[in-house]
Amino acid sequence: MENEKMKKILVVDDNQEILEVIELILRLEGYQVSGLMDASYFNQRISEFKPDLILLDVMLGALDGRNLCNLLKANQLTLHIPVIMISASHNLSDIQGIICCPNDFIAKPFDIDNLINKVSAQLAA
Repeated sequence: MENEKMKKILVVDDNQEILEVIELILRLEGYQVSGLMDASYFNQRISEFKPDLILLDVMLGALDGRNLCNLLKANQLTLHIPVIMISASHNLSDIQGIICCPNDFIAKPFDIDNLINKVSAQLAA
């Protein structure tokens, strides 16, 4: 893919090993990837990086990724960005509803093909 045509994915996960694995997988698939280990620079990174998709962990240390998802979906500037929530301790029914409505969900540990397929499907939608 040419640089300007590469889809951009923001990955937010407080586990460095998981973050690095996801970044590597997505880069090998031809995506431009930016990673964050916490939400400190979340809004700034979205403004600067302009992601086409966000992979967002539910538990980000003291923060709840579902709240960040809710803020994204409530903001006119970011509501169009697909959000895939990832979690080892929650399931889809815990994620959906009043707190947050992500576009998709991936349970940890995740299957690499499943991750790639879900990312591709959201970017194609």
